[in-house]
Amino acid sequence: MSAGPFLYDDGPAPLHTGAPRQRNGLIIGLLGGTVVFSVAMVVLMTLWSGNGADQSRQVATVFTSALSQGDLTTSYALICDDVRAAVPPDQLAAQYLHPGVPQVTGAESSEYEGSPAELITVRWDDAGSVTTTVLTLVPEGGTKVCGTTAAS
Repeated sequence: MSAGPFLYDDGPAPLHTGAPRQRNGLIIGLLGGTVVFSVAMVVLMTLWSGNGADQSRQVATVFTSALSQGDLTTSYALICDDVRAAVPPDQLAAQYLHPGVPQVTGAESSEYEGSPAELITVRWDDAGSVTTTVLTLVPEGGTKVCGTTAAS
């Protein structure tokens, strides 16, 4: 305690005179609430954005629609880095565009260069003449188109 002139004759009063209280219930409740909230957010994100096949179908639909409408900016933004390095924007349509109206018809899980991938089947209907292709979509900073092949 300090010795010195005090305003009152008795020294300063102790600040905490009672027995300390335990707050373990509050801490456990906060930690438990955080865990429940985290699990709920993961479940809601999966339900909100869909699984990999749903996202791949959406990307393939946007990619083929943009390509068939001549929107090279959108379609070029949806290709992976490997394709972007090999194919300039003005040649993208030559490799990926087919005559007709594109329609995504199927999805299958696969692998691409050791990573998970989705194979998306696209049907190009040109007034009765049908061409079917398979787009390979990979998770690369978002779902990206990384190749195409003729359907077998």
